[in-house]
Amino acid sequence: MSDDAASSSSPSSPSLPSSPSLPLSPSSRRDFLRDAALGAGTLLTAGSLTPAFAQQAPAVVTSERLRPQVDSGAMSGDITRDTAMLWSRTDRAARMVVEYSVHENFKNAVTMVGPAALVRNDYTARVDLRGLPVSQRLYYRLRFQDLQHESAWSAPVTGSLIIPGGGELDISFAFSGDEAGQGWGINEAWGGYRVYETMRRFKPDFFIHSGDQIYADGPIQAEVKLDDGSIWRNLVTPAKSKVAQTLDDYRGNFAYNLMDVNKKRFMAEVPFLVQWDDHEVRNNWYPGQVIGAAEKRYQERELDVLRQRARQAMFEYNPFRIDVADPERIYRSFNYGPLLEVFMLDERSYRGANSPNRQPLQGPDAAFLGAAQMRWIKQALLRSRSTWKVIASDMPISIVVPDLNADVPQGTFEAWANADNGKPSGRELEVAELLRFIKRHNIRNVVWVTADVHYASATYYMPEKAQFTDFKPFWEFVGGPLHAGTFGPGEIDRTFGPDVRYVSIPADMKQNRSPADLYQFFGIAKIDARTKVMTVSLHNVEGSKLYGVEIAPEA
Repeated sequence: MSDDAASSSSPSSPSLPSSPSLPLSPSSRRDFLRDAALGAGTLLTAGSLTPAFAQQAPAVVTSERLRPQVDSGAMSGDITRDTAMLWSRTDRAARMVVEYSVHENFKNAVTMVGPAALVRNDYTARVDLRGLPVSQRLYYRLRFQDLQHESAWSAPVTGSLIIPGGGELDISFAFSGDEAGQGWGINEAWGGYRVYETMRRFKPDFFIHSGDQIYADGPIQAEVKLDDGSIWRNLVTPAKSKVAQTLDDYRGNFAYNLMDVNKKRFMAEVPFLVQWDDHEVRNNWYPGQVIGAAEKRYQERELDVLRQRARQAMFEYNPFRIDVADPERIYRSFNYGPLLEVFMLDERSYRGANSPNRQPLQGPDAAFLGAAQMRWIKQALLRSRSTWKVIASDMPISIVVPDLNADVPQGTFEAWANADNGKPSGRELEVAELLRFIKRHNIRNVVWVTADVHYASATYYMPEKAQFTDFKPFWEFVGGPLHAGTFGPGEIDRTFGPDVRYVSIPADMKQNRSPADLYQFFGIAKIDARTKVMTVSLHNVEGSKLYGVEIAPEA
């Protein structure tokens, strides 16, 4: 290697209603749209047949106010094997209709009638596209048909996606996290979430968003005075002017980020794989927590109540493929054939309470992944036949993250590490268990990517430098923040022998640097289909390469 500084299997297809021939009579079409599945969508036409929504001439719409609006754009995600989810949102009860083709001019397009966007889902809708070509760009456009006024259609929203795989073409992906935190929101005069436009220019096949998609606990003010005396001006909405507590508050936090033109342009071209961390709910939360009296902003004190509302909003506002057997499950894997498989962890839903993190034995109090998720990740890694196995972790392994909330005791830790530099204890016991399993089963070419700490870094873990030595050497790369305050660098726990090769910020940096200081970071990984070499680079908001390493695969 060299360095330099500068899913689970796809679920079975749902049972779909039979597709009538087009065109439909008004009454038949009403009955069909009423009865069409509210889930994955219904295949209507293929080949050269005219899509359903194209039959409705805009001239028949007598009033612009009758047309559904699609201000949040469209997003794809959860791409794996030959499937992809498409997501969008409108402003009223309306039916999503999607047209897609391998041709940019939509020749031989396939049309699907998707689910109804209803008030109970905040007018969001998803369709699950299946049987898609691999390693070939797919073009899509979608519209919404008003359920009350059938002649009223939204303007079309277009996008594209690619499902990497097959082993014959290179694969690339971006990774980062931490979006709209610490009061730094959408400043249109500055250019909005500029990092998304920068990442788009790298043309990644997909994007791993490693959590903190929103800052539900971070209100945004209209103006913030910067160190140089200038004023940072945010767009502000009612949902972002307070901490989120109701379901509509959480929905409003996700909707806020979709006001940014850079993000909408990016997500129309690059599929998302998403996981959550703490700020989707509340800073440093854990299951069963009760918000203490020292935190004055919350009327709802039960974190499990907030968690359910936050999870619902996250599922509604992402192209997330719900696991029918476990509808609340967030951890999953995405298989891209012989070159790559991605494993997305959930380090929130099953953890024990934040504590001094020094428990001598594993158990519920020291849980981070939890027993069921640990069994899953072991077996998923063991089954994988891909050269590279990328584990997307909500939080880094060796960077110490204290829980500094006013309503928790001092000396409490938030992440894996406990700052003692000794033998594994507390949550570190799970890391040791997983690393030992990887070594003993000779699972090769495992790389970790993460975010959370609001700076970028590259770390190589070496058994010869570790207190726990029963593991294969591996890399961990940290991205972020996408658009939030910059912090760090954090203290490093030496239990697993971290050799920190790069840190993106000065050791004495002033904390909570604004996006205007350009300390926003992301990573790009590329796998060469011929040599199987993975190249990982870290970049700033302007796209400048800060660090890079080539990792040769273990034979």
